[in-house]
Parts: sequence; C-alpha cells; structure tokens
Amino acid sequence: MLFNSIDFAIFLPIVFILYWFVTNKNLKLQNFLLVAASYLFYGWWDWRFLSLILFSTIVDYSVCRILQNEENQIKRKNLLWTSILINLGFLGFFKYYNFFLDNFISAFSFFGTEIKANSLNIILPVGISFYTFQTLSYTIDVYKRKLEPTKDFIAFSAFVSFFPQLVAGPIERATNLLPQFYNKRTFDYSKAVDGLRQILWGLFKKIVIADSAAQIANEIFNNSADYSGSTLLLGAIFFTFQIYGDFSGYSDIAIGTSRLFGFNLMQNFAFPYFSRDIAEFWRRWHISLSTWFRDYLYIPLGGSRRGTWMKVRNTFIIFIVSGFWHGANWTFIVWGTLNAIYFLPLLLTNNNRKNIDIVAQGKSLPNLKELSFMLLTFALTVIAWVFFRAESVSHALNILSEIFSLSIFSHPNILNNTLELRLFPFILSLFIMLEWIGREQKYAIANLDLRVNKPIRFAFYYSIIFLIFLFRGQSQEFIYFQF
Repeated sequence: MLFNSIDFAIFLPIVFILYWFVTNKNLKLQNFLLVAASYLFYGWWDWRFLSLILFSTIVDYSVCRILQNEENQIKRKNLLWTSILINLGFLGFFKYYNFFLDNFISAFSFFGTEIKANSLNIILPVGISFYTFQTLSYTIDVYKRKLEPTKDFIAFSAFVSFFPQLVAGPIERATNLLPQFYNKRTFDYSKAVDGLRQILWGLFKKIVIADSAAQIANEIFNNSADYSGSTLLLGAIFFTFQIYGDFSGYSDIAIGTSRLFGFNLMQNFAFPYFSRDIAEFWRRWHISLSTWFRDYLYIPLGGSRRGTWMKVRNTFIIFIVSGFWHGANWTFIVWGTLNAIYFLPLLLTNNNRKNIDIVAQGKSLPNLKELSFMLLTFALTVIAWVFFRAESVSHALNILSEIFSLSIFSHPNILNNTLELRLFPFILSLFIMLEWIGREQKYAIANLDLRVNKPIRFAFYYSIIFLIFLFRGQSQEFIYFQF
C-alpha cells in the first residue's frame, strides 16, 4: 500500500478512528490493532511475505527471551549468531542470490571455464532491508545488555511491523520505539495537527517535487546516448532532487503518521543538500541507516581507535556495505566507494566533525565560504548519484564522460513540455527557499503557525493541496521500496 494512493487515504482514517475511539481504553488491544493494521498494510502488496515478518519476529523475540537468563558467554554468542544468520540469510537470499550467482559464473568464464547455473525468479520483499536491520539492532542491544528483552509479544510485533515506517524507515532502535508501545497513549491535538502538517509536506515532496523531477530524469537517463553533456548534467541534478524528495518525503509521511497515533520517530533527514562537506552530508542523509552502520559495524570493527590504517579500512567497509545494502548491483558498490573516497581527506585531516552546527545558523544567508563549500559538496553528491541511478557502471561512466566533455557548454534539450513541467523550475526554486528558511527545524514548515498569521497559513496549505492534485497524474512508486 502506497502512502500516495487512494487505498492509504481510506485505510489511515479507518485505523485512526478504531485506534482512538474503539480500542483506546485497552493498551494491549490498541497494540494488537496496530499489528493487524500493519500486517494488512504490508499484505496489501503481497500477503505471502507476511510469513517472513512473522518468522523474523518470532525468532528475535525467542532468542532475546533466552538471552535474558543465559550467562554462558559461548551460548550467548551462539544465540546472537543464530538471529544474525537467520535474518541476514533471508535478506541475502532474496536480495543477493542472483547477484552472487551471476558474478560467480562470470568469474569462472573469465578464466575460460563455463559453468551452467540457472538464476531464480526471486521477488524482493518490500522493506526487507529495513525491518531486518530493525530487528537485528534489538537482538544486538539485548545481547550487549543495553536493553531488557520484552515479555510482551504483541508490543514487540507492533515494534517490528509498525506500518508507518515498515517498508522504508526510519530504521528505529528498540531503545526508542519499543518502550512507546508499553505506555498508554493519549490523544494530543497539537501533536496530531503537527503530524498532519508533516504528512502534507511529505506528500508535496513526493508528488510535486520527486515525481516531477523523475519524469525529466528518467527520460534523460533512459536515453542518455541521445543527449549532450549539458542535458545529462541537468538529468543528474533532477535525479538528485528526485531521490531527496522521494525518500525524505516518505520519511516525513511516516513520522507524521506515527505522530497521529502518539508515537515519536527519529528524524531521518536534516536538509542534507545544505551540507558543507561529505561528512556533514552523511550526518544529515538517511540518518537512521548512517547511525546504524556507525553503532553496529564501524564501532565494533574498532572505529577510529586503532590508528590511521584502521580508520581508513573501517570507513571503506561501512561505505561499501552501505552501497551494497542499497542493491545487488556494482553501481551501488561504486557509489559507496566513491563516497568513501570523498570522505577520506576529511578523515585523514581530522576535519570530519568540523561542521556539526547548522549552516548559517541564525542568519538569513550563508557567507561566501559556506556557499562555496555547499556548492562543492552538492556537485560531488550529484556525480555520485549518477552511479546510483545508472543501469551499469559503464552506463554511468559514459554519462560522466559526456558531462565532462565540451558538450557541457551546449544548450540543454528537454522534450517534455507539459504545463506541470513548465511550472516545475519555479516550484523547485520555491521548495529550496522554503527548505532553507526552515533548515533549523525538524522539517521545513514545522513552525509555520508561529511565523505567519492564520489566513496566510491556510492559503499556503490550500496551495500545497492544489499542487498535489495538479501533479498527482505522474505518480510513481517510492524509490526506496526496491531496497
């Protein structure tokens, strides 16, 4: 079920009414409703894969209950690895089986040996990378005794399958989200209004910004051989805004929807395209995944504590693994490696934590130095996104070679000339301005009610709704559903 679909527009108010007006007197019943609603939400796509979520839930719940009373360290490690291997085993099979098989065959072919093996027609379960990491973090935290395992199977099931963030995050930690299922929730009008505002902004990002940019980006990337360097650069820039509007828009809808039900999810994006270096970008982009890799991979590998070589090695590991997490294609691995190379100079000069604060905090505009570094970081990010979007590494290299040729000075050519796309450059400029103005908030229009009077505020909301309906005809699936 898609957030930007009629199905969800019917589903959400029904669940909301049942949650606050029918089951509100009984916490366990409320949690059970969330589990049932979440399974319906996920099963709407393909009910067969509900068994994966249920099995993962049972495994991690059972393993952690046993871990609670087990003192033998060898047995504790065996239990932990049981959870890790089962969860990553499912993820590896569904997501990477054909990738490894194809590359295994290609490697032997390179040395003159032909191997016959058939790939499988495997359907990738939506969101498997997200809920797998979420349950793994719970088991690891229990193993490290950072968290007491829950005895409430319904609450744990709700934590694993919570529908707002089930298929594309944020990847929540049990230390933050799970305790919220233990406590009675009371309806908070101001929190609900704030949730609706963030949902509206997320829909605007997805439908108006991301889906419009996708029309242009898809046309250019799918026919890249027909276009000059200037047009290809434009396509890369539009994809840069497509993936941001798409993914951060999903996160906004997920966080806003959770707030309607009395839950607080972590911020997943913090205006990353205003970053002044790549390290800052990765502190602001897909925060739940970046911090997951930091806490459960980078630090256990030794982090930055064991000398320069270890820092460099661990940095490349987490970026390459992050790239591979996104998909079974060499383009994602190159994308991760390229970001590690970007990160390396900052790491070696100990400048990777130089820009912790918000750019131009308390000011209307950045200074020239800040603007220069923001533009440089944005340019490096655009280049990296070419690998993320391209069909193959050679496809990406062909696009970049044309971008860095003399044809970059030619006039860009965009064939699609609909009314919506003629309006899009103006709307995109307005969007960037609003994001800049609201960059110190959790999301761009969070404090709109404090900044403008009621008539102007509601005129703005109605304008956003009008644009959403105007651009709704070009709706596309969320990019991160494939991961």
